[in-house]
Amino acid sequence: MVQELIHVYLMPGMAASPKIFEHIKLPENQFEIHLLEWQMPKVNESLSDYALRLSKKIKHTNVVLLGVSFGGVLVQEMSRFVKLRKLIIVSSVKTMNELPKRMIFAKTTKAYALIPTQLASKIEVFEKYAFGATMTKRLELYKKYLSVNDSKYLSWAIKEMVCWERQDVIPGIIHIHGDKDPVFPIKYIKDCIVIKNGTHIAIINKYKWFNKNLPALILES
Repeated sequence: MVQELIHVYLMPGMAASPKIFEHIKLPENQFEIHLLEWQMPKVNESLSDYALRLSKKIKHTNVVLLGVSFGGVLVQEMSRFVKLRKLIIVSSVKTMNELPKRMIFAKTTKAYALIPTQLASKIEVFEKYAFGATMTKRLELYKKYLSVNDSKYLSWAIKEMVCWERQDVIPGIIHIHGDKDPVFPIKYIKDCIVIKNGTHIAIINKYKWFNKNLPALILES
């Protein structure tokens, strides 16, 4: 008897390419991976409406939906429209109460509207002024893994992230988080699976952990 495959849909973080999942490998006799991508938001489109639109990209039922960072926020909104086997978020937050204070401040003051997102398309300018190995390496990562540099998308995404208003944790959600995440510090995070020395890009540089542990997390009842 042929075992029915479990379909796993992966949603990258804000502006990121599905390439961030290039090293994620699950047993092919049990799982089939599908990569989701960011679409351009419509004018004044709410996160909920965007989630509904993107959920139509899911062509199977009883799927696993995994999202990273802002993608983790998005898949929580998408879960209302899709029959799920498991909902998993990585380097993300489960409610607005897990947002760091600087994001809450940005929401209160609407400072997010002042971010010069148009500079995102000017990576070649930053390259000219990249001093030191750390900055050079970071720019290389940006060039490889960021696929959306449209300022309208970025302004929309930053606003929706900062102004997200979910207060109740979705039952059964699995939250995986690095203890060295500078974007969403772990001190604000509750009830998560901790990756030791994991940063905000744990899905990239801790991929061995995911390849080892995701199958069991998906299959557990």
